[in-house]
Amino acid sequence: MQGLRASLAAFVAIPLTISPTCATPKPTPSLGTVITADHARVGESSVEVGATIFSGDRLSTEAQGSMQIRAGAARLLLQGSSVAIVNDTDGAPSARLLQGAATFSTGNARAFTLFASRASIRSDSDAPTIGQVTYLSERELLVASKRGSLIVTVDGESQVIPEGSSYRVVLDALAQGPEGAGTGKDKDNKRKGGPPLVAGRNYFVPVVIGLAAIVTGLAVSEALESPDRP
Repeated sequence: MQGLRASLAAFVAIPLTISPTCATPKPTPSLGTVITADHARVGESSVEVGATIFSGDRLSTEAQGSMQIRAGAARLLLQGSSVAIVNDTDGAPSARLLQGAATFSTGNARAFTLFASRASIRSDSDAPTIGQVTYLSERELLVASKRGSLIVTVDGESQVIPEGSSYRVVLDALAQGPEGAGTGKDKDNKRKGGPPLVAGRNYFVPVVIGLAAIVTGLAVSEALESPDRP
């Protein structure tokens, strides 16, 4: 009887010994590090230089704020009044821009992807690339390339944006206005002198960047390109 009690005590003790180890959650790997921060937050807390960023973190900046993070071979700069959520996508850093404007630099095509609405934006080559995306609305983005070329993909349709160019990305044909209103289409749903317009198609429209945007882009370029900066 005494031997049976001892065996039962040992049987009960084994799960008590093993359970704490098995219940320990696997630590979440870090995604990047904050290298500049001014009136910026991670989640609901203010963030400082040197803070570690994890997949799923929500980054935001106030109207006069900014935040820059380093994530592997890429950097991401959020400008004022911007919101983004960072993630790991297929083993590489990524971010989803929800509001405002973001500039990113990459060392290769797979180093980083920026998502905005239904669009994905990344470098088109393994050359150093700097791109800027402004979230105008759920249906409209402004994408500009300061260095290298970008590739923008929406619902399987892609457009390469050469260095020094910018495109207005219209994510829904409804953004063009009511049927026939200033579109130059006839009853057969065709543009005069052009191919048929397909309902729901994504459009990539070249635009000219204003002087203020160019100046801002130059300042951002220096911050992202210089290896001497923190």
